[in-house]
Amino acid sequence: MATKTQPNVLGDWLKWEQDNLYSREQITVLSGQNLKTGTVIGKVTVGGVTGAAVAGNTGDGTIGTLSAGTGARPGVYRATCIEPATNLGKFAVEDPNGVGIGVATVGTAFSGQVVFTIADGAADFISGDAFTITVAAGSGKVKASPLTAADGSDSAAGVLAFDVDASAGDKAGVIIFRAALAGLAGLVYDASIDDSTKKAAKHTQLAALGITVRQSE
Repeated sequence: MATKTQPNVLGDWLKWEQDNLYSREQITVLSGQNLKTGTVIGKVTVGGVTGAAVAGNTGDGTIGTLSAGTGARPGVYRATCIEPATNLGKFAVEDPNGVGIGVATVGTAFSGQVVFTIADGAADFISGDAFTITVAAGSGKVKASPLTAADGSDSAAGVLAFDVDASAGDKAGVIIFRAALAGLAGLVYDASIDDSTKKAAKHTQLAALGITVRQSE
């Protein structure tokens, strides 16, 4: 007789949730994935990145080669010249909340929450010249939450309630995104989450949402 394997169901990992569907949220699973119940998922919160010189700059250099980096958030970043130099210069980079995240050097790629290169022009930059780097909001669709990602999905946003096969296109689904108790044994992770330390990091992210993961459940 052939052996049959019973697939996991919601009750294999979800041990408690708040009443009246308070813990659940409807989502869209990103095309190209076939996800099982219990998958720790992340949302695509970061979209495209554009840059522009601030009106009134003296230096006529440009900003290019833009992309989102790990930890990027939607909003407007700013790079402001703090150390002018002939054919060079240094720019202080701030996140959308005005918090400094590093210093960019003209002609050298800056890599952080945002990635870009400021190119020198015919006229040198002076103190106060600036560029904006705008990070658009992402689609909000979900996928298995990886260890690192530039689209925001590396931050756990919940756990998939029911199997969703989106191999051929985006599909609707349901996640548990708050106020719940999950059993460790039934959880499923992205392939990049391949050891106990990485899994523990995802559990910490879930805990911040109000989802507790327990070994004994």
